[in-house]
Amino acid sequence: MLKKIILGILTLPFILGFCISYADISYAKERQGEVTFNVTVEAPENSQDVRVWLPYPVSDNEQTIEDVKIDGNFSYSGIYGQKQTGDIALYAEWTKPAKDRFLTLTFKAKAIERIKNDFPAKVVSQESGIPVEIKEYLKGSQFIPIDGKIKEVALKATRGKKSIKDKAEAVYDWVIENTFRDQNIKGCGTGDVERILSERSGKCADISGVYVAIARAAGVPAREVWGLRLGKKPEEDITGGHHCWAEFYMPGYGWVPVDPADVRKAMLIEKLELKDAKTKEYRGYYFGAVDAYRIILTRGTKGYYLNPAQKEAPLSYGFMYPYAEIDGKAVDWLSGQKELKYKVTFKEVN
Repeated sequence: MLKKIILGILTLPFILGFCISYADISYAKERQGEVTFNVTVEAPENSQDVRVWLPYPVSDNEQTIEDVKIDGNFSYSGIYGQKQTGDIALYAEWTKPAKDRFLTLTFKAKAIERIKNDFPAKVVSQESGIPVEIKEYLKGSQFIPIDGKIKEVALKATRGKKSIKDKAEAVYDWVIENTFRDQNIKGCGTGDVERILSERSGKCADISGVYVAIARAAGVPAREVWGLRLGKKPEEDITGGHHCWAEFYMPGYGWVPVDPADVRKAMLIEKLELKDAKTKEYRGYYFGAVDAYRIILTRGTKGYYLNPAQKEAPLSYGFMYPYAEIDGKAVDWLSGQKELKYKVTFKEVN
């Protein structure tokens, strides 16, 4: 059964709070093209309970998502709001025996630089200025620890800093100066904050996760952002282009993007040291801005409960990769491409 869905919901602004060349800090100001997710699930032919959830991007002030098409041989599909974060997911299920199960999501994406660095001269009092709904992003959890060693690091890194902006920048500096990118880690990393803090190495989900945990422990509202890098070539396989960065909330100003992981990636690729002038450029750029070669898929939290509800435990990761269950059991989505296989492609369009 083939389905084609074009949803007007994509044009609504959502308050939810990407590979690039690092040879030049002067990025293009916008990028646009067609993105296609091809997902297949290799379940036993007689399985009658096969389900897939796929992050579903929406338009906001810096990205436009349109011309959405959904195809597949599923029994049912639908677009669902995720209750915890306000994110959106494409859900599909197969309730009859089938030899092959496939799902395709295609959309046109246009992204511009996310720049939020014209900080006001007058700083709002950090405690009185945090809205009630934002205080959720100060809390710790099983997956975002903010006590013990994390708290010690936070207090040391932000000693003498009074405003949320200054604390957020101090944490950003500490993360860049005390972590490094490990190319041997699969995907975007595991996001295990305590392990990463101990080993001081990881990928983008690891480094961004450390930033969020330390920032919250220092009294800075922060959250992770789960996205996808858009291709730089006219046509490109971007299956490996998932990327995680962070945002902190500055009272009286709003959410501010920060990407210490891309600073460390640039340093690794270009063999830079902390003292190098080029490193200083990257550090300056990625505090308050991120390039146009990325779109946001979801924002928010770890310990993610999907809607419709998954039968397995909540996602210890954020919701960035496709997630699937076969007969009530979660499929390995990070290290595999075994039962759950997916390919993401980018094609430049005018």
